[in-house]
Parts: sequence; C-alpha cells; structure tokens
Amino acid sequence: MPAPSPATAAARGTVAVLGATGKTGRRVADRLDALGVPVRRASRRTAPRFDWADESTWPAVLDGATAVYVAYAPDLAIAGAPETVTRLAVAARDAGVRRLVLLSGRGEAEAQRAERMVAEVFPARTVVRCAFFAQNFDESFLLEPLLEGELALPVGDVTEPFVDLEDVAEVAVAALTDDAHAGEVYELTGPRSLTFAGAVAEIGAAAGRDLRFVRTTMAEFVEGLASAGLPAEDVGLLEYLFTEVLDGRGSPVVDGVQRALGRAPRDFAEYAVREAADWAPRA
Repeated sequence: MPAPSPATAAARGTVAVLGATGKTGRRVADRLDALGVPVRRASRRTAPRFDWADESTWPAVLDGATAVYVAYAPDLAIAGAPETVTRLAVAARDAGVRRLVLLSGRGEAEAQRAERMVAEVFPARTVVRCAFFAQNFDESFLLEPLLEGELALPVGDVTEPFVDLEDVAEVAVAALTDDAHAGEVYELTGPRSLTFAGAVAEIGAAAGRDLRFVRTTMAEFVEGLASAGLPAEDVGLLEYLFTEVLDGRGSPVVDGVQRALGRAPRDFAEYAVREAADWAPRA
C-alpha cells in the first residue's frame, strides 16, 4: 500500500484499535502509524483505557474516531461474545464511527453469529475472517513445545491454510482507511493447505533444527495444558478449537487476500524463514 501524503492521512481521521497489544492489534496499529494515520491504541493498560468487561470505558476510546478495529478477547467463540461486540458496534455507530473492521475466525459458529449481529447494526462493517494464524507457532501456545523440540497436538492429517498475520493486518488497514471495503467479508487463508506435521517440518527446515510432531489424545492435550498452569477458560477454548474447528472444515484455500489487496497471500514457508530465529534453542 503506498504511503499517503500527510494531508491525506490526516483526512482519514483517527482509527481506534481495540486490543492494540495483541497479535493482530499491534500489527494494525504499527501499519497505521507507518502510513501517518492517527491511531488511538486501546487496551486495559492505555489511556484512555478500554475494557470489554467495563462498558463505561468505551465512549472515550470511540470519541472522535472515524474507524475502529475490533479484536475481541479472548475469542468470539465464548458465550456472550456476539452480544458484547454488537453492543460495541452500536456504540461505535452512535459515536459517528464510519468504518468498523471485525476480526473473526473461520469455522466458528459463534463467530459467524457475531458477524451477522454486527452487520444488522453496522451494515458497512468489514469482516476479516481468518484461518489458523501462522504466528501461533512462534508467538503463542505452540512456541514452547517447539523450543523443546517436539509439538504434540490432538490433530492428525487434517490440513489448514495457515494465514500470515502480516496479511491480516494489511487487509484490516486497507478496510480501516478506504470506504471501498465497506460491507465486505474477507475470508483470509494462506496460498496452500498443509498438515500440522508438515508445518512443523517446514519450521524445522527454516530453523535448521530436528523438530518432531506427535499426535496425542485430547485427554493428554488438556491434561498437559492444565499442568502447565493455563487458565481453565483458555484450556476450554483450545479444546473447542481442536475438536470443533480443526476438523477439516477450514482446509479449503480461498481468495480473500487477493480480493482485498490484489495480490496472492504470503506462503507459510516465507513466514517460517522470516521468523526462523524465534525457534532457535535458548541458552
């Protein structure tokens, strides 16, 4: 995306980024900064503060914003999430926000319900519906096992077109700064679908390490997460992910990145090479 002139950037108005410290939010905010677009980073640690559980914090974050990026934490799949993001969409609409970009997930029934509910109150919203994030391998719960040399998951030969968060952020920024994306639903995937074992093999090749993938049972997986001290809510979300979402329904590659940006999505191998240092053994 070419950088706008300072006048053009200012004319786009302030963009409020909810979850600005998260994996997608910080990338969106950083790209907006680089473009010269005024950004209001919002989280429970910013001023003004934003807290999904405290609706009194919402007006100050939305005040004067022309666009808002909505990444609900911990996940749109949890009970009550669709209703909460819909109330946020109403608040944004009533505050005069023109563009709303909602981060969503493929194959998640509650996420798709949230999309429909938000569309009813904010028809011009743009949905960014994502496949499994490639960055879960180096910025999330899959990193530590890979550093130890073995990733055990309750998933077999099912394939997933892992999406690079750099693509997700670029699509989101396009929709936050250009009315041409109003009303669109962009389903984002990588250019090919591969198994988790295949993904681990590509990471190992990029990092120059002998990494192993092992298929485990759900009971063993959940027990391991609980033993590692993961909160029960997070354990439940991961159990849902590996039983209800990663069952093959998300295997097809789709053209959301191409439609939104006019180019092919980044490949998983490119991601693995770019982030190879993250999997280097720690001293």
